This record gives sequence, structure tokens and C-alpha cells, in this order.
Amino acid sequence: MPTHSTVFVTGATQGIGRATAVAFGRAEYRVGVCARTGSDVEALVAQLHAEGIEAAGAAADVADPEQVRRAVAGVVGQLGEIGVLINNAGVLIARPFEELTLEDWDATMATNLRSLYLVTREVLPGMRRRREGTIVNVASLAGRNGFVGGTAYTASKHAVLGFARSLMLEVRQDGVRVVTVCPGSVDTGLLRDQPMLKTKPDRILRPEDVAETILGAVRLPGRALVSELDIRPTNP
Repeated sequence: MPTHSTVFVTGATQGIGRATAVAFGRAEYRVGVCARTGSDVEALVAQLHAEGIEAAGAAADVADPEQVRRAVAGVVGQLGEIGVLINNAGVLIARPFEELTLEDWDATMATNLRSLYLVTREVLPGMRRRREGTIVNVASLAGRNGFVGGTAYTASKHAVLGFARSLMLEVRQDGVRVVTVCPGSVDTGLLRDQPMLKTKPDRILRPEDVAETILGAVRLPGRALVSELDIRPTNP
């Protein structure tokens, strides 16, 4: 069993989150999962159980502090203290700026940024107390670059990088690692549902590619920290 035996994944029922939950489970971690829709969480937990993976789940809006508190407490109660946190929940609303509503902006910031603060706030104290743990933030190459229609999304992902860089410096002396993964185009519903964004599904990344990258970074010896990772299609 790995040193950090329980992983908690947000946005876990689709795309990168789902692939990451499965990858960690197959690597013998206990897997806690969280997403908005209870039926989807239950289905994922059942799938993990069917593979012999110890798992638990909670339905929660990760932008709501009380729901986050209950979700984390529920998973800890069933699986034990969280050694690895995967802040993966995210939304992408790609629209021309003048068509972007305040509701679109607020929804993007709530899920992509506010959730990092809320979930990390619940999990980090235990890691610091035990003097070990890894927090992985799933950002995007849009955290380094812009794209047409991406004012809200890129602003949120640039902020994720700033959050993670500062947090890494703050907690590393307590044995806690902060890793940020910046994927390029990934074949998920998040991308396929965007009419402004044209992709070639057969040539971009798969969720499993990102999941294996995250798992590899977490499984490094505790003395080693890869603070930021870019992963992009080889030949898009």
C-alpha cells in the first residue's frame, strides 16, 4: 500500500477526474470521489468496487463550503485521512467576451478557483499535522496562454497557477507537495461541447494520459517534487 493510501478526487465522474480515480484505484490507493450528481458518484463507486478497489463517494458542489466540509468528512470517515488531493473539478465556457454573462464568469470562478480554496482548506491541516501529503491541481495550458473565447477560463487557470505556486512555497517545509498539471487539449465532454473550439479527437490527449501523468508525479519519492507539469499532444 502506498504511503499516501487515500486519494480524494473532485470532478471525479467524467473525463480526467474519472480516469484519475480509476488509475489510483488500480495502483492500490483507497479512492474517495466527489461530483455534483449523486447518481453519477454512486455509479463510479460501484464500478471501483467491482474492480476490488476500496472506494467511497460524496455528492457535492465544490464551490459550497458546507457541502465540501461534509464530503471530505464523509470520505475521511470511510477511508481514513486523505494523503493525496486531486483538485480536478472544472468548467469551460468558451464565448466571445461580449456574449459572456456575469453568471458565466461567476460559475467559472466558483468551480475552477473557489473550489481549490475550499477543498484544500479542508484537507491541508491534516497533511501538515502528519507532515506528508500531495495536493495536485489540474490547471491547463490555458493557464499559460490565451485563446479566443477563453477570457473567463484562462483567467481562472492563470489564477490556479498563482495559487499553487504560492501554496507550494508555504507548505513544502511541512512535507506537503503541491503539484500543478497543465494539460493541453484532452478528448473530454468539456472540450467536445464547445462550438468555438475546433479539435481533432484522434490526435489530442486522452483522459488516461493525464491520469497517468498525475499518478507518476505523486508516486515520486517524498523528497522529490515536480511542481509544474505541461502535457500536450505529441502531434496535434
